[in-house]
Amino acid sequence: MQIISDPSMDPVKYDSMPPPKLPASATWNNLSTTRVSPTSKQAQLKSKRSTSISNLVNVPSPRRNQSISSEQGLAKNPSLTIDSGDTEASGNKPNSSILSPVHKLLAGSKPSPTPKPRLQDQTGDRDDAAAEEEMRKLGSKRKDFEVAARELEDLRRRASPKERASAAQALKVANLNIFERGEIIDFKDIYFCGTHKAKKLVGDLNASTGNFGYDDDRGDYNIVIGDHLAYRYEIIDVLGKGSFGQVVRCVDHKTGTLVAVKIIRNKKRFHQQALVEVNILQKLKEWDPNRRHSVVNFVQSFYFRGHLCISTELLGMNLYEFIKAHEFRGFSLKLIRRFTKQILSTLVLLHNKRVVHCDLKPENILLVNPLQTGIRVIDFGSSCFENEKVYTYIQSRFYRSPEVILGMSYGMPIDMWSLGCILAELYTGYPLFPGENEQEQLACIMEVFGPPEKHLIEKSTRRKLFFDSTGKPRDVVSSKGRRRKPSSKSLRHVLKCDDAAFLDFLARCLRWDPARRLNPHDAMNHEFITGMKFNPRARLHLTSMGHSPAKRHTSGSTPGVRPLPEPPSKRGAARNSSNNSPVRPGVVKRQTVQNVTSTPATKRTSNPPPAAGSALPRAAGRSASGKPDLAAAAAATSLKTRV
Repeated sequence: MQIISDPSMDPVKYDSMPPPKLPASATWNNLSTTRVSPTSKQAQLKSKRSTSISNLVNVPSPRRNQSISSEQGLAKNPSLTIDSGDTEASGNKPNSSILSPVHKLLAGSKPSPTPKPRLQDQTGDRDDAAAEEEMRKLGSKRKDFEVAARELEDLRRRASPKERASAAQALKVANLNIFERGEIIDFKDIYFCGTHKAKKLVGDLNASTGNFGYDDDRGDYNIVIGDHLAYRYEIIDVLGKGSFGQVVRCVDHKTGTLVAVKIIRNKKRFHQQALVEVNILQKLKEWDPNRRHSVVNFVQSFYFRGHLCISTELLGMNLYEFIKAHEFRGFSLKLIRRFTKQILSTLVLLHNKRVVHCDLKPENILLVNPLQTGIRVIDFGSSCFENEKVYTYIQSRFYRSPEVILGMSYGMPIDMWSLGCILAELYTGYPLFPGENEQEQLACIMEVFGPPEKHLIEKSTRRKLFFDSTGKPRDVVSSKGRRRKPSSKSLRHVLKCDDAAFLDFLARCLRWDPARRLNPHDAMNHEFITGMKFNPRARLHLTSMGHSPAKRHTSGSTPGVRPLPEPPSKRGAARNSSNNSPVRPGVVKRQTVQNVTSTPATKRTSNPPPAAGSALPRAAGRSASGKPDLAAAAAATSLKTRV
């Protein structure tokens, strides 16, 4: 596996996981490296929803494999400092003060404001205010939201920054077991050593499980409520557990804030994958120093008892839990638009830096506050740079793009596909493409959008699983005996939605061809996001303005200019062809007047011939018969203006 290099990370340290250290005060003899491992536990729940290898905050639920309890509550947005002690996986690197051009775009700053942008801002402000009001009303209906908010407020009041102590000072005053008394010497800064009620584990080399008894047989760290992590964090409770490891809610006694700490399993492949996530998180923090792009705030990474740990800001429930808490009824387009703007802000940043998230789904989008619309995108454990892709099996199934299913080359457009699926689920309350397996997943997509184009099928390395030799989709029968027929439904029918802008936005996100799929920058200017409806008259005006300036000037000035009369020698011919004049009014009244103008006397008195020495140009007009007829046209025009 290729690990992304970062100058702030020690490659030598990361090549192999650090072995657990024996305390300096240990006096055991006949040390043995043999480990006894009992039978592996079989306690993982199965669910219909498939997930990727790594998720930041997940816990078992009946419908999904991994999600967080909705009682996580509010999240705080502190300005956290990164500890540069010996326990960190990477050094403290100053953030870059150079903002990318997209920051100005997202901030809405325009060099020359016009009435349209101001109207757009006003419309957006009204929609955002309506979305916030909707969130408050939704939250007021949930008592558990209020309970979670009160619990977190109590935690915040209890949390406060502690003064730093040295290891020598802690040895004198703290209640440490024999393992900790040797371990603490390796830590430069001490802020917390555990509560008196914490039932701490004492490291034992002869323990039946690995890592001196601190790990279970799966390689997960044995969590003890009230104990410390790296003599800085106090463990409050467990937020979630997944294939990657566990996430715990902690008090950071250095900063006095609440954080979420992801404790990676003590297995090599998960450790290596977590290093990639640390690298991405560090770069995101540098790329977005002002935190304008709705990305989870990275605090620090460190090693503790053989486990790589990642500390981030504490957030609330994820969007799946939010949907579930409101009984899968879906939400208004104003609230969905508010969420979409923030997700697109993250994707704009990733797009600028050529990063693919690879696992965008409702579980990986968390609310900052259950009563507000602020969100953060989390879990970059599967992320990669577009030119350094590692995995082929990525994305959770319901949000997996066709190119990944078909085994084609993939890139940043896969995140836009996932976004389209997420928005549809936010609207209806249920997944748009709920396939039981990959075959049915593709059948669900074809049911709405029809089969992919031939050139896409030819690029697929897995086409034989989904199509026959002629390119026809294979029949797929679900566990309930259902067959899905391609092109049998429309997006409007599936969503039961009549909003043209929303449907168009989703259709552009869910195009088969990734090259034709909407990108984050264009999506930010889409009608669904801006709220500005396109006026058909304005479209017609823009079309007409596409002609050359000469043509616009001529067409605009012709009605006010009279054609010059013909020379006297040609008047006879003009009189004979007067009935073929191109000036033919369609109104009966004007037709009568034109008949009057056909007399020779009227023509002469209306348009006398030019003087012999006149320098006026003479236009050679032609009638329908091909003969000059400008005199008749001039007379007719003259009388029409008098009617």
